[in-house]
Amino acid sequence: MRIYLIGYMASGKSNLGRLLAERLGYGFLDLDYMFEERFRISVLDFFEKYDEPIFRKIERSLLQETIVLEDIVISTGGGTPCFYDNMEVIRKAGTSIYLRWDIPALVHRLKMVKRKRPLLKDIPHTELEGKVSIHLAEREFFYNQADIKIQGETFDIDHLLFLLQSRVTGS
Repeated sequence: MRIYLIGYMASGKSNLGRLLAERLGYGFLDLDYMFEERFRISVLDFFEKYDEPIFRKIERSLLQETIVLEDIVISTGGGTPCFYDNMEVIRKAGTSIYLRWDIPALVHRLKMVKRKRPLLKDIPHTELEGKVSIHLAEREFFYNQADIKIQGETFDIDHLLFLLQSRVTGS
């Protein structure tokens, strides 16, 4: 089984992915880290040197590579499902999980993370909530197509494992 974690930046996809993979005995793959290892450049530096459309083409190619993998949890970038037909690819290839957060909690997390986000790096903290609100509203159409939706603030790994097992058994 392939499990794709989707959601906004700093929603905890990578942390949840590692935990979920460990509990399931699966492998774990983070698309952003896959990009950085393969091209030996951070996503932030790539955005600054090139541009987002080039990144999104490469990201799509990396996503396509995941559809042959088995027993793996894949953490996507925040924008991955929102470009090309990536959400369709994700839904056909495996089970998708949207890790959703309320905007104030998400903004707090974004302020705390050490890893700079290319699309938010120049936004002052005082304007972050407004920018995230607009950006998330644009992306939620794609995120809401996920097979399973969980709330980040009240997330329970055992409940998520139950939901995944229910999908497998059809109950």
